[in-house]
Amino acid sequence: MDLEELREKAKEALNKPAKYGPDLDISRFPPPPKPRSPQDILGQSSHLLASVGIDPTGKSGSGTYIQVDEEPVELKTNIEGVRVLTLSGAIEEGIVDDYFWRAIPVDEDKYTAAAELFGNHEGYVIIAEKGAKIEKPIYTCFLMSTPGSIQAPHNIIIVEEGAELHTITGCLTMMEAPGLHAGISEYYIKRGGKLTYTMIHEWSEHTHVRPRTSVIVEEGGQYASYYINLTPTASLQTDPKVYLMGEGAKTYLSSVVVSKGNSLMDIGGTAYLKARNTSAEIVSKSITKDEAEVITRSLISAEASGSKGHIECDGLLLSKSSRILTLPALDAKVDDVQLSHEAAVGRLDEDQIYYLRTKGFSEKEAVDMLIKGFMKVKVEGLPKPLVRQIEAAMEMAAVGL
Repeated sequence: MDLEELREKAKEALNKPAKYGPDLDISRFPPPPKPRSPQDILGQSSHLLASVGIDPTGKSGSGTYIQVDEEPVELKTNIEGVRVLTLSGAIEEGIVDDYFWRAIPVDEDKYTAAAELFGNHEGYVIIAEKGAKIEKPIYTCFLMSTPGSIQAPHNIIIVEEGAELHTITGCLTMMEAPGLHAGISEYYIKRGGKLTYTMIHEWSEHTHVRPRTSVIVEEGGQYASYYINLTPTASLQTDPKVYLMGEGAKTYLSSVVVSKGNSLMDIGGTAYLKARNTSAEIVSKSITKDEAEVITRSLISAEASGSKGHIECDGLLLSKSSRILTLPALDAKVDDVQLSHEAAVGRLDEDQIYYLRTKGFSEKEAVDMLIKGFMKVKVEGLPKPLVRQIEAAMEMAAVGL
């Protein structure tokens, strides 16, 4: 790993626009100064952490990582079999030499470049050791507190052979001013390993968000992702990519996006089925209101025999001036595969509302019930506490619609 070479590549890509989403001028968002009292900032926002699925005490989890702007302020593990480190510390120890910028090119676009140049190599490294079954989740949280700045963490998760890990990441902002979050996430799941990753966003209507995620799954490995957006956001563009490299590997990608105000959200999900008998399912649910716009892109590329994939895109329009665009795509490169997709966009069914009102519910209660039913996603095979947290996040996302 040549850090100077990576840095030079990043400099060359600093003005390279992303393939999708509105372009941003990176120079508008300088790196924040070191917080004067990050622990005080964390204390002031502790009541907000529960809204993004984070246990402020950390007692219900297996470990915690919390970062304010570019400053790690809390780092701990509670059980054996899992390690939580800062990225900068892991680089110094040579722990991530085989992983750092291996799943995502540092020069993919201006946002990956910004993370390398301005992120100070901060972020977390989580390692689930071989055979470890970590039932309680690892909590991670990224909080932005400096107006007009960029937050660019780089995170790495390594699930060793036969290990199982659950993580919950909450992202939020304390500022009512423009800002940019450009987080990089690289996940490596070894043979027979399992990773469940839940991300809950609660940004402000002024925040621009450009996460970049890439996952490599080896033979028999499994990766499940649940992405939930709770609040209006100035703009959001993300397209996590999963590479199923080993025979029998599986992935499930789920996103629930509530978009209000003038938000523009471009949500993607891509799975490459590169080995025999691999499978992928991508499910997206979008709700728009006011002037908001959501684009959902999904791609499953089947490149090996016996692979299977399904895409499901559902959209619910709650205003006449909002917009939902679904773009599911299937790419079969061999003939012995099974790929399918379905998409539906519309408004609430007036007949269903009328039926519920005949059962004694008010119109608002009927609408709330239908919205909550629309937002339900499959959460099979997860520990019950994690299922409850995902369902609670869905409930919060429906509030005020």
